Amino acid sequence: MNTPQPNVLPKGVSASDFELALTEIRAIVGADHVLAEGTALAPYNKIMMAVPDEQHAPSAAVMPANVEQVQAIMRVLNQRRIPVYPISTGKNLGYGSAAPVERGQLVMDLRRMNRILDVDAELCTALVEPGVTYQQLYDYLQEKKLPLWFSCPAPSVIAGPLGNMVDRGVGYTPYGEHFLFSSGMEVVLADGEVLRTGMGSMPGSNTWQVFKWGYGPTLDGIFTQSNYGIVTKMGMWLMPAPPDYRPFLIQYPEDTDITKIVDALRPLRIAMVIPNAVVIAHTLWEAPCSKVNRADYHPGPGAISDEAVQKIRKDHNLGAWNVYAALYGTPETNAANWKIIEAVAAATGGTLITESADQGGRATQYRFDLMKGKPNLGEFDLYNWRGGGGSMWFAPVSQAKGSETLKQMQLAKGILAKYGFDYVGEFIVGWRDMHHVIDLLYDRSDAEEMKKAYACFDELLQAFAREGYGVYRASTAFAEKVAATYGPVKRDVERRLKRALDPNNIIAPGRCGISL
Repeated sequence: MNTPQPNVLPKGVSASDFELALTEIRAIVGADHVLAEGTALAPYNKIMMAVPDEQHAPSAAVMPANVEQVQAIMRVLNQRRIPVYPISTGKNLGYGSAAPVERGQLVMDLRRMNRILDVDAELCTALVEPGVTYQQLYDYLQEKKLPLWFSCPAPSVIAGPLGNMVDRGVGYTPYGEHFLFSSGMEVVLADGEVLRTGMGSMPGSNTWQVFKWGYGPTLDGIFTQSNYGIVTKMGMWLMPAPPDYRPFLIQYPEDTDITKIVDALRPLRIAMVIPNAVVIAHTLWEAPCSKVNRADYHPGPGAISDEAVQKIRKDHNLGAWNVYAALYGTPETNAANWKIIEAVAAATGGTLITESADQGGRATQYRFDLMKGKPNLGEFDLYNWRGGGGSMWFAPVSQAKGSETLKQMQLAKGILAKYGFDYVGEFIVGWRDMHHVIDLLYDRSDAEEMKKAYACFDELLQAFAREGYGVYRASTAFAEKVAATYGPVKRDVERRLKRALDPNNIIAPGRCGISL
């Protein structure tokens, strides 16, 4: 069979050796599940980052159907020293999508491995494969009439729980720390060997999804945000549907209100009065999700003015800050805690909006759905704000203190405006931490704007690092630079682990800045 040569070859691999490897892989998965032509590879080369597509171009893609095929493929690749970039659903849009971290890596697309292997309604657990999406799991629970919820991130319809957990993503129910609420992984190592973490290592164990730790060192964490293995199964804890669910929105009129918001809500989070992550979304995060047209308020170049943002708030009943959280429990417990929420809103000058109120719009509804684990695509409207298909997510972490908020916002807003970009951001209060998520939106069709976006992100990264703010997730274009901000000792330990588990450096070299 004569197959066209791929447009890109893996680093250090000849065309003949690569074709021999593809021939062996076709024998494993079938010719239809190996893609090696430019047009067929287009979905794996569509990025939103401020770098040329060619920088992350794959050499080929393979779609295995089960763990045995993954093992066999890894043996071929390991023997031939061909780098592989595994993805689950490939919808990690703000952080790099499905494109490999380095040019020429072969994408292992696990979408065909999409079975929900087990759901235990009594213990509230599930076991899923990489290709399972949140929507698929939601539909399964609805079809089976199981009173179980899960936590999902914003792009949840097309994203999947395994991939999001491995990247240490977060969601919006009380089970929102996704790695924390996982239990048990199956991992294929570089040499094709299969590891089951925790209780899964014990033959015949029936506690894999209920007890995370097993015996001895806990290994699960090293397979998150790393390139030490390919996770092919994941256990996750599901949340019993509460008898009473009360989502709410509190709107605040001024940017400076952010300090008192965080300080008032942090004690409620730590005490678990509010059991889910508190989202504090700025006006320009809400506006696109409320179908506001940027050009109606700022038709020219450069960052939108404060006056225009004020007018958007007035015209569309949006707050300077829009606080989303919920109560979960019985009617009696929620009634008691609701009085606390009402008192906090009144004391801090906020306007309280509930699910039954006439106020609140499209953005409010998608948030209320997310907080009960109902997948939707409401947040994708952010990408219509500026147009042009460019988006990079900048996500530093700080203490959950009001004093951190304005300082960070002013630092970010000044740097963004310098390059002509808008501040589109939100703060997410965890238990004691706070994620500051900024969506840098720009036009990828404009070469000059691409350069500005890259320079802007780079300056954000360095400026926040100087202030001691570490980024908790990053796009593949900035993996190395983000890793460098965490110091040499951590990186040396990561390289030692890589050398031990993947001595031929074939699993996603460069992912999260880890390579030999």
